[in-house]
Amino acid sequence: MSIEVVFLIVYFVAMAGIGLWSVRAGSKDEEGFLLGGRSLGPAVTALRLQSSSMSGYMFQGAGSLGYTNGYFALWYAMGDIGGGVLNLSVLGRRMRKLSQMLGSLTSIEYLEHRYPSTWTRAIAAPIALGCMFMYVLSQFIAGGQGLEMVTGIPFQWAMLVAIGVIVLYTFLGGYLAVAYTDFVQAIVMVIGMLWILIGTLIAVGGLTAGNNAVAEINPNLLTMWGPEGFESVKWGLVIGALLIFSIGYMGYPHVNVSHMAMKKPSVARTAALYSTGFNLLFVPAPYLVGVMALVLLPNLANPEMAVFGVAELVLPNFAVGIVMAAIMAAIMSTADALLLQTGTIASHDLFKRFVNPSMTEKQSVWVSRITVLAFATLGYVIATPRAPGIADVVLFATTILGTAFVPAYVAAVWWKKANTAGAIASMIVGTIVPIVWELGGLTDLTAVDPMASVVISALTLVVVSLATQKTNPVPAHIREVLVETAKVGPIPARLAMGQNNVLAAQLPVADEQLSAPATGSVASESTAADSPRGRKSHE
Repeated sequence: MSIEVVFLIVYFVAMAGIGLWSVRAGSKDEEGFLLGGRSLGPAVTALRLQSSSMSGYMFQGAGSLGYTNGYFALWYAMGDIGGGVLNLSVLGRRMRKLSQMLGSLTSIEYLEHRYPSTWTRAIAAPIALGCMFMYVLSQFIAGGQGLEMVTGIPFQWAMLVAIGVIVLYTFLGGYLAVAYTDFVQAIVMVIGMLWILIGTLIAVGGLTAGNNAVAEINPNLLTMWGPEGFESVKWGLVIGALLIFSIGYMGYPHVNVSHMAMKKPSVARTAALYSTGFNLLFVPAPYLVGVMALVLLPNLANPEMAVFGVAELVLPNFAVGIVMAAIMAAIMSTADALLLQTGTIASHDLFKRFVNPSMTEKQSVWVSRITVLAFATLGYVIATPRAPGIADVVLFATTILGTAFVPAYVAAVWWKKANTAGAIASMIVGTIVPIVWELGGLTDLTAVDPMASVVISALTLVVVSLATQKTNPVPAHIREVLVETAKVGPIPARLAMGQNNVLAAQLPVADEQLSAPATGSVASESTAADSPRGRKSHE
């Protein structure tokens, strides 16, 4: 057995161990399973948010972009570096407060509570489910390819092993397992990627020597204008590259749930610092490795294998094992978040909301677990033939998530006039426009990335909201909590319950955390089954 395989086995066992631990730590009720009991601190919040955003794309797609486009690929890196801190700064504290006051357990349920209508969830859930399932398929493929390369076992079996480990700890521990495994995996990712970068720069004789060698291939690759030079720059694609990984993060349901799981709203401030540090260390590295791979692996058949190939070439065997663990960490940290959220949306936001609202919390947790298992099985069957390139699949899925949901999530906490009609119209437009744009060939025709259609989605929300203020006013209880959301400070006891009057009458207030009855209820337009007991939050 090679040293690389030994490292991976140890790593997989460690991740499964965290899953087993998280079962004891409390994941049996819905709030525990779906949000980790709203108990996470700044470091875990930040690294969980970042690692679940980065995915196998950073080890495959980013390297591929560097290999094929040179330093032009750094436009994507620039957006990525600021994405996490922007998300935490714009949404973090406010979404944490509002989600608890509305009694929301999922990021899709949160949208329905903020924009009260059955149609909000009925439209948002399928959009998110479809995009995240596409996204998770790419992670399964990346995991299978990575294990196949280092172990030599067939792709189908390699992918089965990767999926099996992810499903094990996600099934057992829910959000808490995902959060703490993602935290560990983020650290492994940074160590592994920096190790590859250092080894790469040593192999090419330093950054200057490496750049000189790249210039001999094509001097335009050293610029940020692309292989064909400044005259051929497609500025619409540049803008799209910046938008996808900067503001795009604010539309990812599997990322935004990190805000809802924070221990208290003020965690967002410190988490932003951790997020920035992680991004500065990690994000530029795979793009640079991809560029230098032009020198080290000039005849590489598949550019998506650039980082893998360079790692095997420049690192000693024992280091390759650690790096492979880092690559698997990037893949698994996104796959587990996506898998948990697809299971959550299917079970909690669709099945429980529309099919069986009377499910108990214990039943709901088990439905979520079974759904995770079912989606993993379906994903394995679909991904086995090796679907299209990782970068293309990820960029398309994340583009739709961004254009469909960014305006709705941002306006939810920042604009009091954002109403249900505006949010629903924005989500529909934000889904249809980028699909038509891409499939209709308009990206090539106009040189404008589909992500730019987020502007159309945002304008739709603003125009429709203003036009329907009289016929579709923002409910009084929403206006009340939005005033409180904007304040820096603890959630008032009368608003901290996160439940409606019907549920409050059914539940005894026995624990000291719930210091006041729900007379100031704020979720009166939600169903009782959807509104769990909240916990008092301190700033």
